[in-house]
Parts: sequence; C-alpha cells; structure tokens
Amino acid sequence: MKYLLLVSHGKLADGLADALKMLVGPKEEVLSCGLQDGQSVDEFAENFLVLINDIPENSEVVLLGDIIGGSPLTTAMTLLTEKGLAEKLSVIGGMNLPLAVTTALMKDSLTREELVRQVTSEAKEALKEFQLVKEDLEDEI
Repeated sequence: MKYLLLVSHGKLADGLADALKMLVGPKEEVLSCGLQDGQSVDEFAENFLVLINDIPENSEVVLLGDIIGGSPLTTAMTLLTEKGLAEKLSVIGGMNLPLAVTTALMKDSLTREELVRQVTSEAKEALKEFQLVKEDLEDEI
C-alpha cells in the first residue's frame, strides 16, 4: 500500500483530505497535517511524527505539499528520510485538489515515476481561466 501524505500551512491539507473523502471515499492511507497559525515548526514536526508513526518502513509514500521549500514540506521530507522512507518517497509541491484526487486514485496502479508524471500533468491541465461569455448569460435568462 502506498501512503498519501498531505502537508500545508494552515488547514489546507486537512481541507483537501476532507474533500478527498467526498470525492474518492475514505482511505486510511491518506493522512494530513498542517502547520497552524502560531505553531512552531518543532510542534508541527511532533504532530507529523505522530501521524507517520504507524507507517511501516517498507512502505511507499507520496508526499504532497502546498509550497515547494515551505516549512511543512521540508520538515516532512526530513522526518520521512529519518524514518528510512527516502528510497520510496515521491514529493510534489504546489498541491491542489485535482492533483490530490488523481494521486489518491492512481497511486497504487502506477510506478512512482509514472505517477509523478501523470499527476503533475493533470494538475497543470486543471489550471485554467474560466470566462463567462455574454451571449451565454443572455441565453440562460
């Protein structure tokens, strides 16, 4: 089983985990942790260690973080490395809901390299400007 870990500043990771439950159903291998306002990085690290405590050493892990280089992502990477999971760790920054959904659905059916390629491609494609066209608005009235 591959674990999907979501980390962020604030409640973004928990919110994405909640949205994932709605869209793909509850999954025990999807875990989230956020660096809360006023919380130190050390406190976040303690919470993250509790979160990953039961992940077996031979597990594959996909780590999604909100900002590349941000404290939650870099701290999580360090702690997962210290736990001995670096060899089977895939890390993606800039998470969004399409990325998380695709990762949750496809993580067990693709290799690490295929998964990273697929989910980053889909996440980029999901980012588009939505424009209302005046004609469409008049047709609906």
